[in-house]
Amino acid sequence: MFDVLIIGGGVSSMSCALILGSAHNKPFVADKKTGILTHQKASSLQDALFNNAYGIPPGKLGSELLTESTQHLKDMYPQIQQIPDEKAMKIEGSYPAFTVITNKNSYTTKIVVLGVGASNSFQIEGLMQYVVPHAKMPAVKQRIQLTNTDHKVAEGIYAIGTLAGWRSQLSIAAGSGASVGTDILTLWNDGNHADAHDSIRK
Repeated sequence: MFDVLIIGGGVSSMSCALILGSAHNKPFVADKKTGILTHQKASSLQDALFNNAYGIPPGKLGSELLTESTQHLKDMYPQIQQIPDEKAMKIEGSYPAFTVITNKNSYTTKIVVLGVGASNSFQIEGLMQYVVPHAKMPAVKQRIQLTNTDHKVAEGIYAIGTLAGWRSQLSIAAGSGASVGTDILTLWNDGNHADAHDSIRK
């Protein structure tokens, strides 16, 4: 049983995973188990080139970021279980006992975080009732999002990045994933606001 299972290996998902991983030394996180399905074949990063993203050197390729981010997560926070090459197909159950069924396996989790992008090819059974046209992308692109309030789709289900209705900018997607990461930390901390920072002074 995962406490959180993140679906997606792009910017918002990896950002969320990094926040959760970086809080591992907090007492309320010590017993929590986080997993991430790092399926990346459909990621919009595959064709991206970055010259305007804060903190990223100009000319950085999105395809490089995909590889570097999974390695970063593995090196810094090995307690986050990475599950590569599996695509979520169906979600069953309700909070706090979901079953996520992939093309290869099934997993149980208390919380689901969805960061798979806004393509109209979205086909995760059990979530289709939340699909609506994307509010911040041109209708001609036929992008979708999941209905949500501050990323929360339903109890125990969060959408992040473009799937939550945000525009397709790396900085926005990263912030969206990090925001949900801190929401989950706050939930684990009995509702007391929580975040995760490192400092050269510590």
